[in-house]
Amino acid sequence: MRLARVHGLVGVACLVLAAAAYAQSTAVAVPDNAPVQAAPLDDKPATWGDAKAGQSKAGACAACHGVDGNAMQQNAPRIAGMPERYIAQQLALFKHGERTTGLAGLMAPYAAPLSNQDMRDLGAWFATQKAGSGVADDTVIAAGPSKGMKFYQVGERLYRGGDAARGIPACMACHGPAGAGNPGPAYPALHGQETGYVVRRLEEYRAGTTTYKDAAHFNLMASVAKPLSDEEIRSLGSYVQGLHARADATQAPAGH
Repeated sequence: MRLARVHGLVGVACLVLAAAAYAQSTAVAVPDNAPVQAAPLDDKPATWGDAKAGQSKAGACAACHGVDGNAMQQNAPRIAGMPERYIAQQLALFKHGERTTGLAGLMAPYAAPLSNQDMRDLGAWFATQKAGSGVADDTVIAAGPSKGMKFYQVGERLYRGGDAARGIPACMACHGPAGAGNPGPAYPALHGQETGYVVRRLEEYRAGTTTYKDAAHFNLMASVAKPLSDEEIRSLGSYVQGLHARADATQAPAGH
């Protein structure tokens, strides 16, 4: 009798333990308080661009920007030698519909399928290309406040020295003395840039209207361009078109 009772108690204990184990192994649904936020695959963080990979992706760019980024089509910017981050930023603006002026309607379909990494790779490729240079207009100005100066010299004066009286900083402070830009804050290269493109962009900055969500750089340029006259804008365009890095004349020939 005692043995049967012991067996009965053991059986009850086993049932209790089994019930506890089952309860612990049963999945319990967690209340869904908020919908899951899915991130698009192309928004994953990009690493620094791969120039070789960028070259293989740049075929579609050639029609407007040239094989090496030295555009031959009017109003299409030269992008050879541009800092990688600047090109990637502009492609992102086109893709997301924030940059809407000029040839944005043409650029948007090309930028739409690009991932962040594609943009960095394209930027890396064009950053390795050498920018060509154009010719600055050296016609002598016949009348007005700049009478007697060569046309490009009005822009040269502003580019190199600014105008403290009007609060205009020297352009080279951000874009470099040879117009190579600045890869850190993603300031664009200007050397050899087509005059018409530069004029249009400066006029857009002077107008001060933008659709950029992050307008810090735009507002900086807008404050610089606001006091500029039409003549100064056109002259700056002419000056940077002829701007290029000079070879070091003091460098000894190879073998000496």
